Amino acid sequence: MAETHVWPRKTRELQNHHMDSTIWNRFAFRPDDVIVATYAKSGTTWTQQIVGQVLFRGDPDICVPELSPWVDMRLPLEAEKMALLGAQAHRRFLKTYLPLDAFVFRPELKHIYIARDGRDVAWSLHNHCTNFRPEFYGIINGLPDRVGPAFEPVEDDVHDFYRHWFENDGGQFWSLWENVRSWWSVRDYPNVLMLHFNDLKRDLPGAVERIAAFLEVELTGEERARVIEHSTFKWMKTNAEKVVPLGGSVWEGGASTFINKGTNGRWQTTLTAEEVAAYDAKALAELGPECARWLAEGDVTGAGSLSSAA
Repeated sequence: MAETHVWPRKTRELQNHHMDSTIWNRFAFRPDDVIVATYAKSGTTWTQQIVGQVLFRGDPDICVPELSPWVDMRLPLEAEKMALLGAQAHRRFLKTYLPLDAFVFRPELKHIYIARDGRDVAWSLHNHCTNFRPEFYGIINGLPDRVGPAFEPVEDDVHDFYRHWFENDGGQFWSLWENVRSWWSVRDYPNVLMLHFNDLKRDLPGAVERIAAFLEVELTGEERARVIEHSTFKWMKTNAEKVVPLGGSVWEGGASTFINKGTNGRWQTTLTAEEVAAYDAKALAELGPECARWLAEGDVTGAGSLSSAA
Protein backbone atom coordinates (compact mmCIF):
# COMPACT_ATOMS: atom_id res chain seq x y z
CA MET A 1 0.00 0.00 0.00
CA ALA A 2 2.79 2.40 0.88
CA GLU A 3 4.18 2.17 -2.67
CA THR A 4 1.03 3.48 -4.33
CA HIS A 5 -0.34 6.04 -1.89
CA VAL A 6 0.94 9.12 -0.15
CA TRP A 7 -0.43 8.73 3.34
CA PRO A 8 -2.17 11.79 4.81
CA ARG A 9 -0.35 13.64 7.55
CA LYS A 10 -1.83 15.58 10.41
CA THR A 11 -1.25 19.30 9.80
CA ARG A 12 -3.36 21.04 12.47
CA GLU A 13 -5.34 20.66 15.66
CA LEU A 14 -9.08 21.18 16.06
CA GLN A 15 -10.24 22.14 19.54
CA ASN A 16 -13.55 23.56 20.74
CA HIS A 17 -16.21 23.06 23.41
CA HIS A 18 -16.74 19.45 22.35
CA MET A 19 -13.52 18.27 20.73
CA ASP A 20 -9.79 18.06 21.31
CA SER A 21 -7.86 16.54 18.44
CA THR A 22 -4.60 16.43 20.43
CA ILE A 23 -5.72 13.23 22.16
CA TRP A 24 -4.84 11.27 19.01
CA ASN A 25 -1.22 12.47 19.29
CA ARG A 26 -0.98 10.45 22.51
CA PHE A 27 -3.18 7.52 21.54
CA ALA A 28 -1.71 3.99 21.59
CA PHE A 29 -3.07 2.47 18.37
CA ARG A 30 -3.31 -1.25 17.73
CA PRO A 31 -2.84 -2.58 14.19
CA ASP A 32 -6.36 -4.06 14.03
CA ASP A 33 -8.18 -0.94 15.27
CA VAL A 34 -11.20 0.21 13.25
CA ILE A 35 -11.91 3.94 12.90
CA VAL A 36 -15.45 5.20 12.27
CA ALA A 37 -15.09 8.75 10.95
CA THR A 38 -17.92 11.16 10.17
CA TYR A 39 -19.52 14.55 10.60
CA ALA A 40 -22.04 14.63 13.45
CA LYS A 41 -25.54 13.22 12.80
CA SER A 42 -24.54 11.56 9.55
CA GLY A 43 -25.34 8.00 10.61
CA THR A 44 -22.48 7.59 13.05
CA THR A 45 -24.34 5.64 15.72
CA TRP A 46 -25.92 3.43 13.08
CA THR A 47 -22.53 2.64 11.54
CA GLN A 48 -21.01 1.93 14.96
CA GLN A 49 -23.88 -0.43 15.70
CA ILE A 50 -23.27 -2.34 12.47
CA VAL A 51 -19.52 -2.50 13.05
CA GLY A 52 -20.03 -3.66 16.62
CA GLN A 53 -22.50 -6.31 15.55
CA VAL A 54 -20.13 -7.55 12.83
CA LEU A 55 -17.17 -7.75 15.20
CA PHE A 56 -19.23 -9.43 17.93
CA ARG A 57 -21.11 -11.63 15.44
CA GLY A 58 -24.62 -10.45 16.16
CA ASP A 59 -24.47 -10.38 19.95
CA PRO A 60 -27.59 -8.48 21.12
CA ASP A 61 -26.17 -7.76 24.56
CA ILE A 62 -23.15 -5.63 23.67
CA CYS A 63 -23.35 -1.94 24.60
CA VAL A 64 -21.78 -0.18 21.64
CA PRO A 65 -21.30 3.30 23.21
CA GLU A 66 -19.33 1.74 26.08
CA LEU A 67 -17.16 -0.19 23.63
CA SER A 68 -16.77 2.54 21.00
CA PRO A 69 -16.33 6.03 22.47
CA TRP A 70 -16.01 9.32 20.61
CA VAL A 71 -12.28 9.53 21.27
CA ASP A 72 -11.76 13.24 20.50
CA MET A 73 -14.70 14.37 22.62
CA ARG A 74 -13.62 16.07 25.83
CA LEU A 75 -16.14 14.02 27.84
CA PRO A 76 -15.22 11.73 29.59
CA LEU A 77 -11.78 13.01 30.51
CA GLU A 78 -8.78 11.65 28.63
CA ALA A 79 -7.38 9.52 31.48
CA GLU A 80 -10.68 7.71 31.93
CA LYS A 81 -11.10 7.17 28.20
CA MET A 82 -7.54 5.91 27.71
CA ALA A 83 -7.90 3.49 30.62
CA LEU A 84 -11.16 2.14 29.19
CA LEU A 85 -9.71 1.60 25.73
CA GLY A 86 -6.44 0.25 27.05
CA ALA A 87 -8.31 -2.44 28.98
CA GLN A 88 -10.27 -3.66 25.95
CA ALA A 89 -9.02 -7.06 24.79
CA HIS A 90 -11.31 -7.31 21.77
CA ARG A 91 -10.81 -5.64 18.39
CA ARG A 92 -11.49 -1.99 19.05
CA PHE A 93 -13.67 0.34 16.98
CA LEU A 94 -13.27 4.05 17.66
CA LYS A 95 -15.22 7.15 16.62
CA THR A 96 -13.89 10.48 15.42
CA TYR A 97 -15.65 13.59 14.10
CA LEU A 98 -12.42 15.16 12.90
CA PRO A 99 -11.55 16.20 9.37
CA LEU A 100 -8.70 14.13 8.01
CA ASP A 101 -6.03 16.82 8.36
CA ALA A 102 -6.67 17.02 12.14
CA PHE A 103 -6.64 13.24 12.59
CA VAL A 104 -3.72 10.78 12.82
CA PHE A 105 -4.31 8.55 9.78
CA ARG A 106 -2.61 5.16 10.06
CA PRO A 107 -1.92 2.99 6.97
CA GLU A 108 -2.38 -0.27 8.89
CA LEU A 109 -5.86 0.60 10.20
CA LYS A 110 -9.29 0.22 8.64
CA HIS A 111 -11.18 3.52 8.31
CA ILE A 112 -14.94 3.71 7.65
CA TYR A 113 -16.40 7.08 6.70
CA ILE A 114 -20.17 7.70 6.79
CA ALA A 115 -21.80 10.76 5.18
CA ARG A 116 -25.26 12.30 4.80
CA ASP A 117 -26.77 15.25 2.95
CA GLY A 118 -25.95 18.39 4.96
CA ARG A 119 -29.56 19.51 5.13
CA ASP A 120 -30.56 16.22 6.73
CA VAL A 121 -27.58 16.56 9.06
CA ALA A 122 -28.78 20.01 10.15
CA TRP A 123 -32.33 18.81 10.87
CA SER A 124 -31.03 15.86 12.91
CA LEU A 125 -28.48 18.04 14.69
CA HIS A 126 -31.21 20.47 15.68
CA ASN A 127 -33.30 17.70 17.23
CA HIS A 128 -30.20 16.37 18.96
CA CYS A 129 -29.30 19.70 20.54
CA THR A 130 -32.74 21.02 21.44
CA ASN A 131 -33.30 17.90 23.53
CA PHE A 132 -30.20 18.29 25.68
CA ARG A 133 -30.98 18.47 29.39
CA PRO A 134 -30.12 21.96 30.76
CA GLU A 135 -27.41 20.56 33.03
CA PHE A 136 -25.47 19.19 30.07
CA TYR A 137 -24.30 22.68 29.11
CA GLY A 138 -22.78 23.17 32.54
CA ILE A 139 -21.05 19.79 32.32
CA ILE A 140 -19.52 20.25 28.86
CA ASN A 141 -18.54 23.89 29.44
CA GLY A 142 -17.12 23.13 32.86
CA LEU A 143 -14.57 20.61 31.63
CA PRO A 144 -10.94 21.78 31.97
CA ASP A 145 -8.88 23.26 29.12
CA ARG A 146 -11.73 24.24 26.82
CA VAL A 147 -10.57 26.15 23.76
CA GLY A 148 -12.86 28.81 22.31
CA PRO A 149 -16.39 29.90 23.21
CA ALA A 150 -18.75 27.95 25.43
CA PHE A 151 -21.40 25.67 23.96
CA GLU A 152 -24.71 27.54 23.95
CA PRO A 153 -28.29 26.29 23.49
CA VAL A 154 -29.29 26.38 19.83
CA GLU A 155 -32.20 28.21 18.22
CA ASP A 156 -35.62 26.71 18.96
CA ASP A 157 -36.80 27.14 15.37
CA VAL A 158 -35.19 24.61 13.03
CA HIS A 159 -35.25 27.02 10.08
CA ASP A 160 -33.36 29.64 12.07
CA PHE A 161 -30.93 26.96 13.23
CA TYR A 162 -30.30 25.80 9.67
CA ARG A 163 -29.70 29.32 8.41
CA HIS A 164 -27.15 30.02 11.15
CA TRP A 165 -25.46 26.64 10.63
CA PHE A 166 -25.27 27.07 6.85
CA GLU A 167 -24.29 30.75 6.73
CA ASN A 168 -21.56 30.33 9.38
CA ASP A 169 -19.91 27.14 8.08
CA GLY A 170 -21.30 24.96 10.84
CA GLY A 171 -22.22 27.70 13.28
CA GLN A 172 -20.93 26.96 16.75
CA PHE A 173 -20.10 23.43 15.65
CA TRP A 174 -17.59 22.77 12.85
CA SER A 175 -17.41 22.72 9.07
CA LEU A 176 -19.26 20.02 7.17
CA TRP A 177 -17.49 20.89 3.94
CA GLU A 178 -13.92 20.45 5.17
CA ASN A 179 -14.88 17.23 6.93
CA VAL A 180 -16.43 15.62 3.85
CA ARG A 181 -13.86 17.04 1.44
CA SER A 182 -10.90 15.79 3.48
CA TRP A 183 -12.13 12.20 3.77
CA TRP A 184 -13.33 12.16 0.16
CA SER A 185 -9.70 12.73 -0.83
CA VAL A 186 -8.81 9.21 0.39
CA ARG A 187 -11.91 7.45 -0.94
CA ASP A 188 -9.86 5.14 -3.19
CA TYR A 189 -7.38 4.10 -0.51
CA PRO A 190 -7.55 0.36 0.21
CA ASN A 191 -7.95 0.91 3.95
CA VAL A 192 -10.91 3.33 3.56
CA LEU A 193 -14.56 2.39 3.08
CA MET A 194 -16.93 5.19 2.11
CA LEU A 195 -20.56 4.75 3.21
CA HIS A 196 -23.63 6.93 2.89
CA PHE A 197 -26.72 7.16 5.10
CA ASN A 198 -28.97 6.70 2.05
CA ASP A 199 -27.27 3.46 1.09
CA LEU A 200 -27.71 2.03 4.59
CA LYS A 201 -31.43 2.83 4.30
CA ARG A 202 -31.72 1.44 0.78
CA ASP A 203 -29.89 -1.82 1.40
CA LEU A 204 -28.99 -2.65 4.99
CA PRO A 205 -28.09 -6.31 4.24
CA GLY A 206 -25.78 -5.11 1.47
CA ALA A 207 -24.16 -2.59 3.80
CA VAL A 208 -23.59 -5.31 6.40
CA GLU A 209 -21.91 -7.49 3.78
CA ARG A 210 -19.68 -4.65 2.61
CA ILE A 211 -18.61 -3.75 6.12
CA ALA A 212 -17.93 -7.37 7.08
CA ALA A 213 -15.89 -7.91 3.91
CA PHE A 214 -13.94 -4.70 4.48
CA LEU A 215 -13.15 -5.73 8.06
CA GLU A 216 -12.29 -9.25 6.86
CA VAL A 217 -14.84 -10.87 9.14
CA GLU A 218 -16.53 -14.00 7.79
CA LEU A 219 -20.05 -14.35 9.16
CA THR A 220 -22.14 -17.50 9.08
CA GLY A 221 -25.65 -17.18 7.68
CA GLU A 222 -27.09 -17.15 11.19
CA GLU A 223 -24.61 -14.51 12.36
CA ARG A 224 -25.33 -12.35 9.35
CA ALA A 225 -29.07 -12.52 10.04
CA ARG A 226 -28.51 -11.47 13.66
CA VAL A 227 -26.26 -8.58 12.65
CA ILE A 228 -28.89 -7.29 10.23
CA GLU A 229 -31.70 -7.66 12.77
CA HIS A 230 -29.77 -5.83 15.48
CA SER A 231 -28.84 -3.04 13.08
CA THR A 232 -32.36 -2.12 12.01
CA PHE A 233 -33.79 1.21 13.09
CA LYS A 234 -36.65 -0.58 14.84
CA TRP A 235 -34.33 -2.76 16.92
CA MET A 236 -32.07 0.16 17.83
CA LYS A 237 -35.06 2.28 18.87
CA THR A 238 -36.38 -0.53 21.06
CA ASN A 239 -32.96 -1.19 22.58
CA ALA A 240 -31.73 2.41 22.62
CA GLU A 241 -29.89 2.11 25.95
CA LYS A 242 -27.48 -0.33 24.30
CA VAL A 243 -26.97 1.93 21.30
CA VAL A 244 -27.02 5.57 22.42
CA PRO A 245 -24.01 7.45 23.87
CA LEU A 246 -24.08 7.88 27.67
CA GLY A 247 -27.19 5.70 27.75
CA GLY A 248 -29.18 8.72 26.63
CA SER A 249 -28.78 10.34 30.05
CA VAL A 250 -28.09 13.86 28.73
CA TRP A 251 -31.23 14.06 26.57
CA GLU A 252 -34.77 14.83 27.66
CA GLY A 253 -36.72 11.62 27.22
CA GLY A 254 -33.58 9.50 27.45
CA ALA A 255 -32.09 7.21 24.83
CA SER A 256 -35.22 6.93 22.70
CA THR A 257 -35.04 10.69 22.04
CA PHE A 258 -31.56 10.29 20.54
CA ILE A 259 -32.84 7.67 18.09
CA ASN A 260 -35.30 10.06 16.49
CA LYS A 261 -36.91 9.49 13.06
CA GLY A 262 -34.11 8.06 10.93
CA THR A 263 -35.65 9.81 7.94
CA ASN A 264 -34.39 12.23 5.31
CA GLY A 265 -35.93 15.15 3.47
CA ARG A 266 -37.66 16.95 6.35
CA TRP A 267 -36.03 20.16 5.11
CA GLN A 268 -37.94 19.96 1.83
CA THR A 269 -41.11 21.41 3.35
CA THR A 270 -39.25 24.22 5.12
CA LEU A 271 -36.44 25.56 2.97
CA THR A 272 -37.28 28.00 0.20
CA ALA A 273 -36.29 27.32 -3.39
CA GLU A 274 -33.61 29.97 -3.03
CA GLU A 275 -32.20 28.29 0.08
CA VAL A 276 -32.12 24.91 -1.62
CA ALA A 277 -30.30 26.44 -4.59
CA ALA A 278 -27.84 28.19 -2.30
CA TYR A 279 -27.02 24.93 -0.54
CA ASP A 280 -26.55 23.09 -3.83
CA ALA A 281 -24.30 25.85 -5.16
CA LYS A 282 -22.22 25.85 -1.98
CA ALA A 283 -21.84 22.08 -2.04
CA LEU A 284 -20.69 22.21 -5.65
CA ALA A 285 -18.18 24.98 -4.95
CA GLU A 286 -16.79 23.32 -1.80
CA LEU A 287 -16.76 19.69 -2.92
CA GLY A 288 -16.77 19.52 -6.70
CA PRO A 289 -19.47 17.82 -8.77
CA GLU A 290 -18.69 14.16 -8.01
CA CYS A 291 -18.43 14.56 -4.25
CA ALA A 292 -21.39 16.97 -4.09
CA ARG A 293 -23.58 14.46 -5.92
CA TRP A 294 -22.44 11.64 -3.62
CA LEU A 295 -23.14 13.69 -0.49
CA ALA A 296 -26.65 14.48 -1.70
CA GLU A 297 -27.62 11.06 -3.01
CA GLY A 298 -25.31 8.32 -1.85
CA ASP A 299 -23.93 5.76 -4.23
CA VAL A 300 -26.26 2.99 -5.34
CA THR A 301 -23.57 1.59 -7.66
CA GLY A 302 -21.05 1.19 -4.85
CA ALA A 303 -18.34 3.15 -6.67
CA GLY A 304 -15.73 4.32 -4.20
CA SER A 305 -17.10 1.84 -1.67
CA LEU A 306 -17.09 -1.68 -3.02
CA SER A 307 -13.84 -0.92 -4.82
CA SER A 308 -12.28 0.10 -1.51
CA ALA A 309 -13.40 -3.14 0.12
CA ALA A 310 -11.93 -5.32 -2.62
